[in-house]
Amino acid sequence: MRNAKQTAYSMQGEAVRHDAMTLREVFAGYYELTKPGITLMVVISTAAGFYLALPRNFLTLEYAFLFVLTVLGTALVSAGSCVLNHVMEHDLDRGMKRTMFRPIPSGRVSWLNALLFGSALVISGIAILLAAHPLTAMLAGLTAFLYLAVYTPMKRRTQLATLVGGIPGALPPLGGYATVSGSIGPEALAMFMILFLWQMPHFLSLAWMYRKDYERGGFPMLTVLDGSGMVVARHIITYTLMLLLFSLLPTVFGDTGVLYFIGALLLGTAFLVAGMRFFIERSNGNARTVLLSSYFYLLALITLMFIDKA
Repeated sequence: MRNAKQTAYSMQGEAVRHDAMTLREVFAGYYELTKPGITLMVVISTAAGFYLALPRNFLTLEYAFLFVLTVLGTALVSAGSCVLNHVMEHDLDRGMKRTMFRPIPSGRVSWLNALLFGSALVISGIAILLAAHPLTAMLAGLTAFLYLAVYTPMKRRTQLATLVGGIPGALPPLGGYATVSGSIGPEALAMFMILFLWQMPHFLSLAWMYRKDYERGGFPMLTVLDGSGMVVARHIITYTLMLLLFSLLPTVFGDTGVLYFIGALLLGTAFLVAGMRFFIERSNGNARTVLLSSYFYLLALITLMFIDKA
């Protein structure tokens, strides 16, 4: 049945590929390949790392120029990495309902064009970051390498891929910090841990909602192996609790004030409550609550960092 569906859909993709598409539709396909939501979160976390490292007299043309280079270069590397991830997984995307309409499986963009597009974005992004700071460029290159050469292949083999994937997802703020300071300080490492821990409940809740899709696609996710969801729920609670504790470190290190500390405590508690609700009833609705809470939590936490920088 699955092969028949894939064959039928492949024929449909070929039909779409040969249909004339408007310039707007072509642009939309390439834009979708960059995973704009993920790229935006990467840029925001990079900007947070950059901002934490700024001295008091940061309103200068030099810092403004460095900020533009850092944000632009990071956005290009992130977008290019996402495009290349689409290329690497386009065969598996055809087997999942959630992903079968993506640009490559649907035939809107060829995998070869996507490969060239993604490679150009990554290379140009790293070149721009070299002008900002070599350490920033190195961290961006490491992020792309871990995401594409380590995490993406691991997804097909082991549930540990989620943990490994958290590393490239947490590296961007280190790059932003490094542009200003030229090094990686304890404040940047605190941001790294916050981003790393945040990704675990965020992704586990998403993977629970689409566990059947991941099973059809052949991904050995924890949500596929843990039919009852009890282990998944314990992981979510553990990581949200650790996240709450690590989120207080910026104030401990003297980078943020009391307002951030109180806000981080309240946000972390609310996020933990969402995880506990999923533990009590492991439904898709409660998983969606955890997922939406994760978005609000991270954006609110970073906003507090900007407002209450010491």
